[in-house]
This record gives sequence, structure tokens and C-alpha cells, in this order.
Amino acid sequence: MKKLLFLLLLLAPVFSHAQTKPYLSLADAERVTAAAQAKAKAEGWNVVIAILDDGGNLVSLKRMDGVQVGSIEVAQAKAKTAVYFKRSSKIFEDMMKGEGGARIATLPNATAIEGGLPIFKDGILVGAIGVSGVTSAQDGIIAEAGVQGY
Repeated sequence: MKKLLFLLLLLAPVFSHAQTKPYLSLADAERVTAAAQAKAKAEGWNVVIAILDDGGNLVSLKRMDGVQVGSIEVAQAKAKTAVYFKRSSKIFEDMMKGEGGARIATLPNATAIEGGLPIFKDGILVGAIGVSGVTSAQDGIIAEAGVQGY
């Protein structure tokens, strides 16, 4: 009986720590990517679309035909900025244009180029999208379409 009680006490934390916070599933990431890709195709823009989870880890990456290789890392960096700071990477781009904006360049994981947006579910950050391949404003339009598809 003591062994059974001991075993139940050991297992209690396992059962009580079920996934309760929202998260970005692979299906969610694919839906966001599809919405972003549809906008990019409609505009005739080829881009890289990166989706990260709330820890900044890659969940999905799509490189459309003809996009420069450098955009792979840039899209991920824009998404990481959105995850780490819970805001659009455009905010950092705008701050860079202001007086003393060069200080922004010293922030770790802050890519000051439009195209990275956080993804929230029920007010909780679940991930981010980063887009690179055309102008930063166009990247931002595509990223917004992706978030709207969530």
C-alpha cells in the first residue's frame, strides 16, 4: 500500500501539468504560411516565409522559386524579433530612423526591418511570421496576410 501511495505521489505532477497554454501547431503554421503565400502570389512577389514558435524555434519554412538564399536567414531573423519582443519588426525599423536610432542596432535579436509579426492566440504569444524577398514594406504586407489567415 505504501508503494502504491508513493507511486501516485510521484505521478501526480505528471498528470497535473497538462498543456494548458495555447500553442502554434504545425497545422496552424501551415495555415499562416498558405495565407501569406497566397498574398505573395497574388501580388507576383516571391519570398521566403518563416514561422517560429513562441520560443523562437523554426516550425515551418517555405522558399518560393527564385528567391535569393540570403532571405532564408533574414525571414527567420524578422520572425525571431517578433517573438522575442512581442511586436512587429517594423517598430524597430521606425526607431532606427529616429534620433539616436542607431542604438537599436545593439539590441540582441532585434532585426530592424519590416516583415516580422508576432502571432497571438487568446492574447498569448504563440509564435511569429517572418517574410523576406521583396521590399520591407511588401514583406510586411505579406506577413500581415499570414497573420490574418491564422
